[in-house]
Amino acid sequence: MSLINLFDFPVLGDDRGALVVLEGNHNIPFEIKRVYYIYGTVQGIARGFHAHKTLKQVAICLKGSCRFIMDDGKNKQEVTLASPDKGLLIDSMQWHEMYDFSEGCILMVLADQVYDESDYIREYSTFIEAVNTHVYSSAK
Repeated sequence: MSLINLFDFPVLGDDRGALVVLEGNHNIPFEIKRVYYIYGTVQGIARGFHAHKTLKQVAICLKGSCRFIMDDGKNKQEVTLASPDKGLLIDSMQWHEMYDFSEGCILMVLADQVYDESDYIREYSTFIEAVNTHVYSSAK
């Protein structure tokens, strides 16, 4: 089973430039309730290091590139995002780490819920325990 679920977004445009349209419940597999972006990252500093109990997200690298480690508690896979017309699904109960941000990288994330600190699992050991006991398996 692949942990990497990439979306190719249709690129519209002409000699004036490119246009990518993102629509909730269409080419984004959920209603979009929150959008945030990460920029100004420091070389050598990784981010993420958490999972969400129920939140689903799609990450899109608008500028530059960055790498992700996706982990379901049993398998780990790596992927590089480097194009504004590709999106990575970060499903619920997927531990994710982001690193190797290029200079000037802008990473946008679309989420299916508003921010809720109680949805985060920030300790890897707690995540592994939850996966092994299927504590949050019904959330998917």
